[in-house]
Amino acid sequence: MELLQQARAEIDAIDAQMAALFERRMQAVAKVAQSKAQTGKAVFDPERERAVIAKNTARIQDPALQPFYRQFITQAMAVSRAYQRQILGRNVAAYQGVQGAWSQIALQRIFPFARQMACQTWADVFAAVQDQKAEYGVLPFENSNAGDVSAVLDLLYAHPDLSVTGMYDLPIRQDLLGVPGATLEGLRTVVSHQQALSQSGPFLRSHRLATKAWGNTADAARHVAELGDVTVGAIASAETARLYGLTVLAEGVNEDGDNTTRFIVIHRGSAADAPVHAGQRIALLFTVDHKPGKLAQVIERIGGMGFNMESIKSRPLPHVQFEYYFFVQLICPAAAEGQTCATLLANLQEPCRTVRLLGIFDRETRHAGNEEAES
Repeated sequence: MELLQQARAEIDAIDAQMAALFERRMQAVAKVAQSKAQTGKAVFDPERERAVIAKNTARIQDPALQPFYRQFITQAMAVSRAYQRQILGRNVAAYQGVQGAWSQIALQRIFPFARQMACQTWADVFAAVQDQKAEYGVLPFENSNAGDVSAVLDLLYAHPDLSVTGMYDLPIRQDLLGVPGATLEGLRTVVSHQQALSQSGPFLRSHRLATKAWGNTADAARHVAELGDVTVGAIASAETARLYGLTVLAEGVNEDGDNTTRFIVIHRGSAADAPVHAGQRIALLFTVDHKPGKLAQVIERIGGMGFNMESIKSRPLPHVQFEYYFFVQLICPAAAEGQTCATLLANLQEPCRTVRLLGIFDRETRHAGNEEAES
């Protein structure tokens, strides 16, 4: 126990020094923000950030600690960006739904310091970013069970001034909620979004519970809280239960425990033509002439440059019957180090009718969740 106390005392002393250094660092960050305000530079400079992370990681002499420090300095850079956005008034992020909706939960975890803007529809989120009322928009893009959110992909196609800056995965665990005093045995009816009800079908049938479809899971929870009826429950998240003062009657009632939704972050402006590096993701939208072999030529050129096609989706081309546009997500190979996306786009000009760089981002399809705290 004495060794533990000594170690904790040492950590406390180091933390005090780190707190003072943190304040100094953020004061310098504020000066950077002021400079960017004068020059109009973007808050996020991916090349500068990668260089800073690499330089600082190399300063750690113990190789075993380097990956941990890399994560530490990466998080420090994210905090710095958030502070700069606040200083510059660029810290608004938009989502569709109400508080407690999965999009709001994703936004909170991706942008914990942002001012949140609730929108009624996905189109409203795009409009908020397009009109610069919000710096970023967070939208569902794909579900591991239900597949693509095609309407969001169509909105991306319809907004050439917007780009994708990242993708994040959020595990979706649906819990059965009730008002204080409610019990699972006493429930008679459950309300939620139709998809949540369908995914929880086996559980609901096994308990002989009637169902009622609602607009979304968070609003269903709000409705149950306002109703105050111990016989009516909702399927939503544990975060939503805390928000509306409900209790969790049963955890993880959705049938698929691996249910995950991928969210995208949109931003006004074209994707930066920065040098790519191994493991990065590149998202493209393109069209081809409706002729034999044209799509195959595109795929062949992408593969010939060493890019692995992680995903390809097709959607009806607006106002052109029975023709389609394509979305592809590529993984950059090691051989692509130092090249720019301009090289890739140049090689696709001939087989494509149109081609648009939608986004370049690091492997950020991580769980958009909080790590466990140190105790």
